Amino acid sequence: MVLYPVIMCGGAGTRLWPASRPSRPKQFIPLAGNRSLFQETVLRVAPLAAEGGRLIVVGGVGHRDWILDQLEEVGIDAQVLLEPQARDSAAAMAAAAIWTCEHDADGVNVFLASDHHVPDNVAFRRAVREAASGADGGRIVTLGVKPTAPSSAYGYIKPLGRGLSDVEAFREKPDGEIAAGYIRAGYLWNSGNFIVRADALVRELQQHAPDVEVAARQALSLASPEPVLVLGDAFCRSPKISIDYAVMERTELASVLEVDFAWSDLGAWDSIAATGEGDFGQHILEDSEGCLIRAPEGTIVAALGVRNVAIVVEADAVLVCDLSRAQDVKRVVGRVGAAFPQHLDFHRPAPETLGEGATRFSEWLRLRALPLWSAIGQQSDGSFAEALTLEGRPLAANRRTRVQARQIWTYAEAGRLGWNGGWSRAVSSGIDVLQASYRRPDGLYRTLLSSDGAPLDEAARVYDQAFIMFGLEAARSVESSPGDLEALAVGVREGLMACRMANGAFVEEGEAPFQANAHMHLLEACLAWEEGGGDAGWAVLADELVELARQVFIDREGGFLREFFTEDWRPAAGERGRLVEPGHQFEWAWLLARHARLRADAGSRALAFKLYDWGTRGVVGRAPVALDAIDDQGRPLGGRARLWPQTEWLKASLLLAEEAQDGERRRLLANAADAMRALWTYLTPEGAWRDKRLAKGGFINEAAPASSFYHIMAAFAQLEATGRREELTGMHQLSLR
Repeated sequence: MVLYPVIMCGGAGTRLWPASRPSRPKQFIPLAGNRSLFQETVLRVAPLAAEGGRLIVVGGVGHRDWILDQLEEVGIDAQVLLEPQARDSAAAMAAAAIWTCEHDADGVNVFLASDHHVPDNVAFRRAVREAASGADGGRIVTLGVKPTAPSSAYGYIKPLGRGLSDVEAFREKPDGEIAAGYIRAGYLWNSGNFIVRADALVRELQQHAPDVEVAARQALSLASPEPVLVLGDAFCRSPKISIDYAVMERTELASVLEVDFAWSDLGAWDSIAATGEGDFGQHILEDSEGCLIRAPEGTIVAALGVRNVAIVVEADAVLVCDLSRAQDVKRVVGRVGAAFPQHLDFHRPAPETLGEGATRFSEWLRLRALPLWSAIGQQSDGSFAEALTLEGRPLAANRRTRVQARQIWTYAEAGRLGWNGGWSRAVSSGIDVLQASYRRPDGLYRTLLSSDGAPLDEAARVYDQAFIMFGLEAARSVESSPGDLEALAVGVREGLMACRMANGAFVEEGEAPFQANAHMHLLEACLAWEEGGGDAGWAVLADELVELARQVFIDREGGFLREFFTEDWRPAAGERGRLVEPGHQFEWAWLLARHARLRADAGSRALAFKLYDWGTRGVVGRAPVALDAIDDQGRPLGGRARLWPQTEWLKASLLLAEEAQDGERRRLLANAADAMRALWTYLTPEGAWRDKRLAKGGFINEAAPASSFYHIMAAFAQLEATGRREELTGMHQLSLR
């Protein structure tokens, strides 16, 4: 017996206004604890599907983002069915049961409301499994909760016996006096949870509500072909009827299992107050008791001399309600809808647009990051700090050549883009240190100094030489007296030829001598010098590096770029050979698109788009983020996501959007907006950044690495370049001035 829990996300929660609104109903709000009722339900029932089943969620198309975001927050996967229009519970249950039958002819559905409060998850699952034994025999079993007090908020069920029993009668919500009589007569609260074999429910619907079954089946057959199934318009032709009226009051298969765990549908503010967990926000009570207080962050509620009231504060509305009248809030909502309809619903803030994010980004760079890292991140002698704490204090650490070169490039680029701060001093003093402390007698540059400037590693890594050439080009383009910076860069270029192999590849120093990454940054330096008017040798080497990528680095069948190789330039063995880094797919795509422009090369352009698409296989989540690593089948390798892949995703999306047309361009610009929003999650208001985001969310608590500034500035530079084409993006031209 395999269970398929179905969480029903219908209902507007009118009695919980102003917190609950049609577009953000109560199930998606934390009402009794830190998680929403929907999330609590998901976590309660997901274990029921663990033995071969599948969690199913049915909701409206307007609640798609709430459903998917909140599933992701709790790390639970589900099959989501979205209704184009609400048609009550019978049609929703029919669609889920038909889906279940198509995937498992013997599957048992567990239908649950998404907005119920059940503190004892273990007792609930135990009851469901007991009820499922009856359902597997063909019964439709509902859970009947032993009442704790008369309530007019619930329907009632009369069992014929104790335990798992046939049903004698269903009763609609009564008034208080009748409810008391029901309890004396042995009635149970109708929890609205149903456990039934999917095929049995479909047969009962065919017999008692055939129009519902037909509409649901047609809607499912026409559902959109994507992981989230949007039911077809045929769903709207279903009669609008509850499962109680459609089946339960007509069937001969109804059974009820009496349970006595704590349960509430949290349908009104009095039931929220009764949980003892409904208060939210800051409040001060003076000579007041029995009150429920809820207010948003930044708002304080003070109450004096009141008893048993709910005070619920939202941004646009406030409710003050005697808790004994909580069931009547819907009457107030009716009047609000008539007089002030704009306050009846909740409007979820629209995501920040690409243009808005870019403008905020430029302000952050100009006012926060660039001043911080030039004032505190560079010592008086011109050497750059390896890292700053998130509080803005430099860390003493060994000094890498690549950081010195990257920071020179960053401040030169800031000057080119109009920043009026101390970029010139940062660049010139940075070059002085580079020449005095890092340069070897042969014209190449050692890889590492101690924190006090003493040489520690004399190796001249290809990766580091690439950034030396890159930084020198940027400095030459903005310095008023560039001197012999190009001669220095050409000397590095020619010096590297000594470590070049017969196929044109370069051998890197260290544990990974045969790699693609160092070549990528060589290409970046060559393109920068070519675009900046350097000698013809830069274009020649750029062409050779692109051809090397086509012939060696990029898998001819898969169309993705590999990272590590053997000495004969075949893919490395084991995990290293299967590693694919989304950030590098994006970075190579960006470089190949630039090369394609310079050469009018359709081949480079096509490769750029292919690599970009491979990179997007590593973009995951409802709030998308680019992962560090996937394998050669496109499957995530862990869930860590560093800062730099977000910048490369942004750069590539923007540049390829300039090369694309119509729908493809819109898709790429939408991706760029997602990448911009992802990048923002890493940046701190003070001008630093977090580097490593974990799979479960949150960041490793560590200092901000200076090496990331190059990635951040390069992303802004591409935003600025694309922003000049205002007709493409709608962005105003950006500047750091």
